[in-house]
Amino acid sequence: MNRVKYLILGAGPAGLTLANRLKQEGESSFLVLEEKSEAGGLCRSAEVDGKMLDTGGGHFLDIRRPEVNKFLFEFLPEEEWNRFERISKIDLGEHVIDYPFESSIWQLPEDEQIEHLKAIAKAGCNIGVPKPESFVEWIPWKLGEKIAKDYMLPYNRKMWSMNLNELGTYWLEKLPDVSFEETLKSCLRKQRIFGSLPGHAAFYYPKEYGYGKLWLNMASAIKDNIEYNVKAEEIDMRERTVNGQYKADIIINTAPWVSFSNIQGVDEKFHDAVRRLKYTSVVIKYFDETVDTDAHWMYFPDEKKEYHRILYRSNFCKGSKGYWTETNLKRADLNDGHTYFKNKYAYPVNTIDKREAIAYILDEAANRKVFGLGRWGEWEHYNSDVTVSLAMGFADRILGKGNVKGKKANGKG
Repeated sequence: MNRVKYLILGAGPAGLTLANRLKQEGESSFLVLEEKSEAGGLCRSAEVDGKMLDTGGGHFLDIRRPEVNKFLFEFLPEEEWNRFERISKIDLGEHVIDYPFESSIWQLPEDEQIEHLKAIAKAGCNIGVPKPESFVEWIPWKLGEKIAKDYMLPYNRKMWSMNLNELGTYWLEKLPDVSFEETLKSCLRKQRIFGSLPGHAAFYYPKEYGYGKLWLNMASAIKDNIEYNVKAEEIDMRERTVNGQYKADIIINTAPWVSFSNIQGVDEKFHDAVRRLKYTSVVIKYFDETVDTDAHWMYFPDEKKEYHRILYRSNFCKGSKGYWTETNLKRADLNDGHTYFKNKYAYPVNTIDKREAIAYILDEAANRKVFGLGRWGEWEHYNSDVTVSLAMGFADRILGKGNVKGKKANGKG
């Protein structure tokens, strides 16, 4: 039995950050188990057509967390990154407008603007209608029928490829109300006067490599404490063992809970909670033609197109050409001759009962000194900078106190 103080499952951003923080603080009794032959998780890159392509989709380093960037620049120095001001757009077929939709209605033809203004004026949140519970009713209640019909509902149908009323609405609470008055002023002045980008308003991307280079460097820094091609199949929560071969004082899981074939030492309610967790799979497909656009990426609600987003590689990966698409696996044509990468675990799905299910899992696991961390360990759609921040905080807590309390590794219930 291989015994360590800290056993980390998964060498993605969460696991690599935690492992490197442990090493930096002088801790040597830790081991990372990685299923693949290479580190990085969804942030891996591969060379395609002479330049790097991010095989897990569009991942960038947000500038908003200086403490995170300072830490990451230890592994890929700041001078090896380019900084960009985000340009993202929405393709509506006949028209292309800036993202976010609600603050760019003024870019549409006048008759379209009028229809949107009428719909926003009648949106339920603006006229005092009680908040609906179903996702499909909540979207027009919040944004108006026109935005819902032209963008949000078709885009989400493509993105999730499931019955949208299986989704909760709790994760959309951060969406701002679309004000009729502000939208009208924006249309009259023909400029954005409200609304802000939710993330990556400005971002870094490596000058000479794909995003995966950062995580490979982090893996190299702990090369003596990482084992590749080891899938965590079985976990005994009470004994804190994995695959019957590894035992730890504390286990930190950054892998999808549903990926274990056998979880022991828990009750049936725990197993039921794991079964209730849903996820989507995504296909990344490469096209070699370079499109005439200044956008870094673009959203496509048109349900006749299989993909929901395009990343224009040549606009952030200097010296490259072409673009890649992101498509839900259920919609993807894998026989069209294009180079593609399939990601089984891409996005945790915010189903109606997800919060209850993951809270039970994390609480029961924490009671056994097993902690969920990161996108999959906590079943939250965290961007990489958020994941790194949480992992840094978790490392500080376990190093400072020798124990962790709370349902999640980040200490939030």
